[in-house]
Amino acid sequence: MDSPQPPNNDSAWERKTLEKLVFAALDEQRARRRWGIAFKALGFVYLLAVLIAVVDWGTGAEHQERHTAMVTLNGVIEAKGESNAENLVAALNSAFEEKNVAGIILRINSPGGSPVQAGIINDEIRRLRGKHPDKLLYAVVEDMCASGGYYVAAAADAIYVNKASIVGSIGVLMDGFGFTGTMDKAGVERRLLTAGENKGFLDPFSPQAPQHKAHAQTLLNDIHQQFIDVVKTGRGKRLKETPEMFSGLMWTGAQSVQLGLADDFGSVDSVARDVIKAEKVLDYSVKDNIAERFAKRLGASTFAGFWKGFSESAAGVSLR
Repeated sequence: MDSPQPPNNDSAWERKTLEKLVFAALDEQRARRRWGIAFKALGFVYLLAVLIAVVDWGTGAEHQERHTAMVTLNGVIEAKGESNAENLVAALNSAFEEKNVAGIILRINSPGGSPVQAGIINDEIRRLRGKHPDKLLYAVVEDMCASGGYYVAAAADAIYVNKASIVGSIGVLMDGFGFTGTMDKAGVERRLLTAGENKGFLDPFSPQAPQHKAHAQTLLNDIHQQFIDVVKTGRGKRLKETPEMFSGLMWTGAQSVQLGLADDFGSVDSVARDVIKAEKVLDYSVKDNIAERFAKRLGASTFAGFWKGFSESAAGVSLR
């Protein structure tokens, strides 16, 4: 009977090496799992921080006290922008309907915009004032209240400005470009087919027809007269008309008070405290939803804004 052979040194070394590799792999797997948990935790904390930053966590209890409601009109007035009639009308209705609102401040910082959007807001303010005669609405101008912005402000019970605010620009414009000269130099021929002799109205790649220009001027004059009527109706006897008042010129806040375009000097805080007598101010402005706010925080709206400006029509009527 053969005696047992001693273990082979090479075999033992291979077994130990294999064991080390297995344990090393297990340690690496555990470390990877720990890092995965850590990254998930960090991601959760980041998401929680973003939600805290963009979500309005108000409970509504603060509305149970007497207060001043504030609605903000900021930037260009346009259907697809932040300051559109839908948002402003919804905010104004909420403010007027709230029983504990002592008065409403419409904070304005706008260069103007769409005459249609401005007209809708103006009409709604007048309707709400008639429905709630016990609640007054005050327009408070910050940096600028021009053109369409003033179209809206004219519906207020009173207008307050800063001495250095820019107010006015009561006029209408239609802007665009003509490329016919450039096309001639480049040897480009415009081929425009229409059904209807005026369907190519103000086409930027065709020569401007005198009858089209005259018709466009008629449109502008009509909208301008609507603007003038709104201002006269809103300001009434307070207005001190001058030949330049409806020419599209702008004035400082101090000049606007002298002209009757504004009533006095004031800010949101001073009007709430000294005029409405309800120092506590709550913002009733319609906010973007969570997705929109999150996108803006990450800068995603930059490209969208660029593309919007690039793709829109070159010509349009504007109270700016």
